Amino acid sequence: MCYRGSKLWGPVLLALFLSLEIRVNHLQTTYYLLMALMVYVIFALVDAIKQKQIKEFSIASGRQVIAVIIALMVNASILLPTWEYSKLSTRGHANITKVDNNNAKAKGLDKEYAYEWSQGVGETMTFMIPNAYGGASGGQLDEKSHVAKFFTDKGMSTVQAGQIAQSMPTYWGDKRFTSGPWYFGAGVFFLFILGLVIVKDRFKWWILTTTVLALLLSFGKNFTLVSDLFFDYFPMYNKFRAVESILVLVSITVPLMAIMTVNELLTRAKEIPNLDKKVLYTFAGVGGVCLLIGLMPDLFLNFRNAGHNNLIEYYAQPQQIGDKSIATELVNQLVLDRKDIASKDAYRSFVIILLTFGLIWFYLKKKLNEGVLLGTLLILFLFDLWSVDKRFLNDKSFMEKGATAQQVFQQREVDQLILMDKDPSYRVLDLTTDPFSDARPSYFHKSLGGYHAAKLMRFQEILENQFNGALNEDVLDMFNVRYLITTDPQNQSQRIVRRSTAAGNAWFVDKVTFVKGNAEEMQAISSFDPRKEAFVNQQYQNEIKAKTSSAATTGEIKLTSYHPDKMQYEYTATNDAFAVFSEVFYDKGWKAYVDGKEIPIIRADYLLRALQLPSGTHKVEFVFDPESHKMGNLLTLISSIILGLGIAAAAYFSLRETKKKQPHRKLFLFQS
Repeated sequence: MCYRGSKLWGPVLLALFLSLEIRVNHLQTTYYLLMALMVYVIFALVDAIKQKQIKEFSIASGRQVIAVIIALMVNASILLPTWEYSKLSTRGHANITKVDNNNAKAKGLDKEYAYEWSQGVGETMTFMIPNAYGGASGGQLDEKSHVAKFFTDKGMSTVQAGQIAQSMPTYWGDKRFTSGPWYFGAGVFFLFILGLVIVKDRFKWWILTTTVLALLLSFGKNFTLVSDLFFDYFPMYNKFRAVESILVLVSITVPLMAIMTVNELLTRAKEIPNLDKKVLYTFAGVGGVCLLIGLMPDLFLNFRNAGHNNLIEYYAQPQQIGDKSIATELVNQLVLDRKDIASKDAYRSFVIILLTFGLIWFYLKKKLNEGVLLGTLLILFLFDLWSVDKRFLNDKSFMEKGATAQQVFQQREVDQLILMDKDPSYRVLDLTTDPFSDARPSYFHKSLGGYHAAKLMRFQEILENQFNGALNEDVLDMFNVRYLITTDPQNQSQRIVRRSTAAGNAWFVDKVTFVKGNAEEMQAISSFDPRKEAFVNQQYQNEIKAKTSSAATTGEIKLTSYHPDKMQYEYTATNDAFAVFSEVFYDKGWKAYVDGKEIPIIRADYLLRALQLPSGTHKVEFVFDPESHKMGNLLTLISSIILGLGIAAAAYFSLRETKKKQPHRKLFLFQS
């Protein structure tokens, strides 16, 4: 609308809907949207140069820049704190210098981590054949499968064999696992390909360019020529992971082209040369691929991935089948099931494409009118997509309305025993699962573990340096880990280990040792007694009194009130003291007060908070009150008012313009 000359509604609608999109708070998807729109702007610029309308293009672009700024400001309360945090997270710079394979300093996400979920090049087949690569990682097989028959032939019950078959990994692509394929609809994909042949609108080239770019970037580690170029040089691209997510753009461009194709058939059918042949040849190509895969799946697909032999070794383990030859036979049956799944879906997609082709063909031959064509396509595509979606999002995915979190997170006996400890704050580390990938223990406890895709960089560096291969007991002490949950190797039962050496919520140290940098600080906490000594970066040296850095303190400090945003302590000290708190240091919002007077927070032991405290009896309070959030709220309020006024102005001037264009009505009086 902006490039077509809209002075008000174009910028207003851009600001409004971009504000709503950003508000969803999935910045990776917003970034991909920006990439797609920038491709469009480039095409608009080229068109403006051809039409010699650079001035009009510049004015329209300027209005859009203002609209984008307003949309960003409307979301400042989200964006400012996120931006502030991101620089200190794993999406920002490392505190301990690391180098990549090219001997360059690493920044942003680790490339291998970012590329972990890359779309396989061959997996693009799922765009029109959903289960070409096995669908989801599990849950695709039943008691009629080859795997189930394998177990029933060995004497297992049909029900039990079906349950085991459900757990077998039918997905055989390059990703570690997946919840389902990228599927856009067989009929929709046929129309997309047909659109590349017959659509003349300039939007086609924008759609095609965006689709190809997104597809190449989704390949990640499977096609590094393009991915590495963007990861290394494109602003902010290296902040994001799971690069296959960019296919969300393709899930828009493919149906958009399909819609344009239908519009072309309805409005320009007579003007398109050799239209019948183009439709027929496209059907032969797209439908032919589906039919060939249905008839001869081995011709196109392998059904074995790089982990095929590892899968055999897994089932050959004593706790599984215990026999390699039988395990090999089982995996071979799984391969047969994968073939059947792909073949069945290929036939299904062929039928959908055949019906789509038939409807278009009959319309071109004047056997169907426009309304019947559109209505039937709508029903066909709805059936196609709905039935595939129900494979992955179905009744099993939902719970009854009255279901509670307690039904989802079952409390174990070990959880019940730990919760008997009523101290206001201590931490638990659950070693019965992957502690730093599983967030379930956090439902019951203040867990040292959990999951976050953008952890604080300093915490991640401690995991990499202090918990790599073994747990550093000294670091567990400084994190106040009072309980470990472990698995008994004898009977696999879960048990609790109570750690008496946990340092507590806060403590006074006898000695402060200054270190020169982050690497030295990390090395220092590899082996130390956190209750007696604290290691502090020399950048804080001027904030610590010399006499407290080497003098023992007699006294006590304890936590009296705990809330994630506010913590209160009471202490008594015979002399000025240096106190360490088992809380993460984050200087973008945390403030410390002694008897209501603010004092600076010092970072100690690489990640913890520390304070220089006066002697006597006092109260300490930590409050999380970030300036970025305050500023963000103010900007959000102001820009929301501006956006509201803009909508009102656009509506007012549009209404006034409409009234001007209406002819004046005259009232004639007739007299007898």
